[in-house]
Amino acid sequence: MIEKSSSALEKTVLVGIITINQSRKILDEYLDELSFLTFTAGGEVIKKFTQKMMSPDPKLFLGKGKMEELASFIKREDINSVIFDDELTPAQQLNIEKFLKCKIIDRTGLILDIFAQRAKTSYARNQVELAQYQYILPRLKGLWTHLERQKGGIGMRGPGETEIETDRRIVRNKITLLKKKLVTIDKQMSTQRGNRGSLVRVSLVGYTNVGKSTLMNSLTKADVFAEDKLFATLDTTVRKVVIQNMPFLLTDTVGFIRKLPTQLVDSFKSTLTEITEADLLIHVIDISHPNYEDHIKSVNFILGEIEAHGKPILMLFNKTDKYFNDKEDIKDVFDIEYEDKSLQKLINTLTKEYKNRSYFISALDKSDIQKLKKELYKKVREIHITRFPYNAFLYPDII
Repeated sequence: MIEKSSSALEKTVLVGIITINQSRKILDEYLDELSFLTFTAGGEVIKKFTQKMMSPDPKLFLGKGKMEELASFIKREDINSVIFDDELTPAQQLNIEKFLKCKIIDRTGLILDIFAQRAKTSYARNQVELAQYQYILPRLKGLWTHLERQKGGIGMRGPGETEIETDRRIVRNKITLLKKKLVTIDKQMSTQRGNRGSLVRVSLVGYTNVGKSTLMNSLTKADVFAEDKLFATLDTTVRKVVIQNMPFLLTDTVGFIRKLPTQLVDSFKSTLTEITEADLLIHVIDISHPNYEDHIKSVNFILGEIEAHGKPILMLFNKTDKYFNDKEDIKDVFDIEYEDKSLQKLINTLTKEYKNRSYFISALDKSDIQKLKKELYKKVREIHITRFPYNAFLYPDII
């Protein structure tokens, strides 16, 4: 991965609070993720500010003493932006901007900004733009003076950079226009999905940056863009895969994240239709990440939101090469003896928990990809034969 020079990065400070429902440990995990989001957006985290509170202050989010400490640090270190881990209300954002006199971004605004960077196709750009307009509509009062004071950088990509677009009527018209555009594109995409015929559809789902695009490239001859950053790809990629003589469609979708903005879930619902219409889901998990269990819960929550949680799911634990932290090829994690007994215990536990639905691979070095292909063949064949029983003789049950 190519590192950005520190001079090119925007100096930022992160802010989060410890509450009854959010312990220090959980907050640290969230702020670590927020740091990665900030780097992805083009920022350098200089310091993290935290405070223990019963609940966020309705006016300034933090207590006044902590805000004064933060303001002093910002002035001394010439900080460009302050990023809050929680979504701020329009009133909080306006009050904090006046108090700190610098650019204020919340987690939702940061994620929307990254999506604006990553959107390459017209469809993705329209989806992101719709989410951005829905987000800024209640914040227009303070947004223009904020933009007038400082333009560019994190949180400033996308709509809302000219004075006329701060007019509520124009923004509402933009939202209406974008919704109409997306409805038209949705109809076209629905027709395209219908034209794919009766092929079994398999969809890759998972937390952002777990290796879905790399897996896509390993299973197909596709050259899908993959990078060690959050939300490296937004556009849905569909490729035809043939294992032995069994064809099926494999879809790579946008990655999920904790506290995924509601605006994005709504505007990307048409993209997520690829998931709801799939016959089989492959839930890709980064087993090397210390919070992979939370990631599983976050993905399952969003699958429930789009009513896709009842579909057949394979639990695919990826990045074993990073977990084992050795240079040898991992041919079969079940057969090789590892010195780290706790790892084998983890594998046994996950295998027991998910029964015959858990698999362990490294999409990057392609370890155990053949085993996964055999399992995919088996699952796809079951679905296909159920749909077309007279084709059973075409596809042997063992390859």
